[in-house]
Amino acid sequence: MTQVRTGDVKELVLTDGVTRTQLVQYAGASGDYNPLHSDERFATEVAGFPSVFAHGMLTMGMTGRVVTDWFGPEAVLTYGARFVAQVWPGDRLTARATVTDVRDGVAELAIATTNDAGETVLSATATVRTG
Repeated sequence: MTQVRTGDVKELVLTDGVTRTQLVQYAGASGDYNPLHSDERFATEVAGFPSVFAHGMLTMGMTGRVVTDWFGPEAVLTYGARFVAQVWPGDRLTARATVTDVRDGVAELAIATTNDAGETVLSATATVRTG
């Protein structure tokens, strides 16, 4: 059982720098081989991006760790996210979860993942059992 109050916060560094290897590994694990995530030439010359970038679901999965590290995976009732900005190779990602409400042994969380420039790249919510 995890005792929390409204306003409690947990912050977690998810990675000191997203690597291109992580992007390719995630593509293999997920089956998402969109070249925007692995082919530098396609991403820059065809699509017009400055580089390849991370899959949104990779960022969402990494962000979920702030919840599971705090409450345990068995406590998670809901988890949803909105992709706000691209995550580029080399980005340091930090997730910050804030308890927004606690009732009847259930806590609601607001979560923001930011890059090293302090820009939010993903916003999320979760509901977890606390008792």
